[in-house]
Amino acid sequence: MVAAGQEPRDLAGVAVSDESSLARTRERLAARVITANRIGSTAVAAALRDVPRHLFLPGLPPESAYRDDAIVTKRDADGQPISSSSQPAIMAIMLDQLDLAPGLRVLEIGAGTGYNAALMKHIVGPDGTVVSVDIDAEVAAQARDHLAGAGYPDVTVVASDGTAGYPPSAPYDRVIATVGVSDLAPTWLDQLHPDGRIVVPLDVRGTQLAVAFEHAGSEGPRETAGGFWRSVSLTPCGFMRMRGPLAGPERTVLLASGLSVMLPDGLTLADGKDIDAGAVAGYLGGPPAELTTGVTAGSVQVIWSLGLWLAAADPRSCTVSEERPAGGLRGRGRKVSGPGASRLARAPVRTRGLRATAGIVDSGGLAVLTATPLSPAGTGAAPRLLALAVAGFGPHGPALAAALAAHVRSWDQAGQPGPAGLHVDAYPRSSAAEPGVLAPARGGLLIERPSTRFAVYHT
Repeated sequence: MVAAGQEPRDLAGVAVSDESSLARTRERLAARVITANRIGSTAVAAALRDVPRHLFLPGLPPESAYRDDAIVTKRDADGQPISSSSQPAIMAIMLDQLDLAPGLRVLEIGAGTGYNAALMKHIVGPDGTVVSVDIDAEVAAQARDHLAGAGYPDVTVVASDGTAGYPPSAPYDRVIATVGVSDLAPTWLDQLHPDGRIVVPLDVRGTQLAVAFEHAGSEGPRETAGGFWRSVSLTPCGFMRMRGPLAGPERTVLLASGLSVMLPDGLTLADGKDIDAGAVAGYLGGPPAELTTGVTAGSVQVIWSLGLWLAAADPRSCTVSEERPAGGLRGRGRKVSGPGASRLARAPVRTRGLRATAGIVDSGGLAVLTATPLSPAGTGAAPRLLALAVAGFGPHGPALAAALAAHVRSWDQAGQPGPAGLHVDAYPRSSAAEPGVLAPARGGLLIERPSTRFAVYHT
C-alpha cells in the first residue's frame, strides 16, 4: 500500500482539470516517483506515464489521483481500512522488483482498484497475461469495471480467496501480492514457473518488507530437489494485511479512539497473559519513566531499521500508532480524545495524519521510543536526525524502559543495521532444505509459519 514513512489518506481532492492538464500532472508524478525511488525499469516509467490512475478512483477529483499517496477506498464496520489504491511509489518499486517484460504471465493477489493490474498489463502487452484475484467480491467487481473503462478489459479479475491462486491460467512467470502476508501459500509456488519470481509484502514480526524471491534449490527439477527461495531484493513497505488464512498472527488492538498497538504474535503477550487494552490505555495515561539513550538516527531508520532489530531481539516488541487527521478530528467529526490520545506527541514518526513508534509491552506496562528532532524536516534529501529516548508506562514501565534503551544502544553499537545487507530465505515445509544457524546478535531471526520457515539475517 505505502512505501516507508507514508500513510494512506481518505478520498479528498482538488478541482477537476481537462485531459491535457491531467496528462501533465501524471507526467510530473511519474517523474517524481522514478527519480526519488531510482526506478531502473523504463517499462515501469512508461506505464506510470500512460495509465490514467484517476479512472480507477472515480470517487476522487481527478487531479487528486496523481498525488503520491495511498488512498483508502473501503473500510470495514469498525472503520478500519480493508482496501485501497496503493501509493504509486511502492507500486513502482515492487513492479521494478518483479522485473516484468512483454509476453509474461502474471498472477496478482489483491485486486484493489485494478490500477496495479493495468500497470502490469501495460508492461506485458497484448501477448502477456494478467490475472488478479481478490477475496472481496465487491472489490473485484469494481476493479473489473475500472479496468474495462480504462481500456484493459483483457485483464482477468477473479473473486476468490487468493491463497488458492488461479490454476486455470497457471503456470505464471511472475506472482505478486499487493496485500501484507505472513507466509507463502504453497499454491503460489506450485503455480509459478521454475525460473519465475514472486514479490510479496512479507511481515517480519510487525515490520513489512517487499521481498522478491527466486528459487535457489539444489540441482534437478524443483519438485524433486526441494531447495529454498532466496531474496534477490527487498525494501521496507506498509500494506493492509491479507484477509484469510495468510493474514498471520499479528493483531491490532484499539486502546483509545484512533490509538492502537500492533502485536506481531497475537493477543497473548510474551509473559503468557492476554493483552488488556483498558489496562494499557490506563498505563499510557499515567506519568512516564523516561530515559535517554545517547543515540541519534534518521527518522526513517527508527521504524524500518531499529524496528527490525527489536523484532529479532525481543519477543515483547510492538508498534504503537495514532491517527491524527487535520483539524483535530478523527474521521466523521470525531474529536481526538481518550486515554493516551496525546502520548505519541514525541513519536519518531510524525506525519500530517499519523504518529507511530516502536516499543516493547507486557501485561504490566509498555515502553516506547520517543524522539527529539536535531535537524528540521525537509532539508534536501537528508532524513531528519533524531535524538532517541524511551518512555515507560505502568508498573513495569521503568524496567521496560531500561530494556528498550539497552536494545537501542545495542543496535547503535552494531552499526545501526537496517534493510541494506538484509536477506530473507524462504524454506517451504514441503522441502528437505533447512535454514542454517542464525546469529541473533546481528539481527538473525527464524520465523516459523504453517507453510514456510523464513530465515532473516544480515550479511
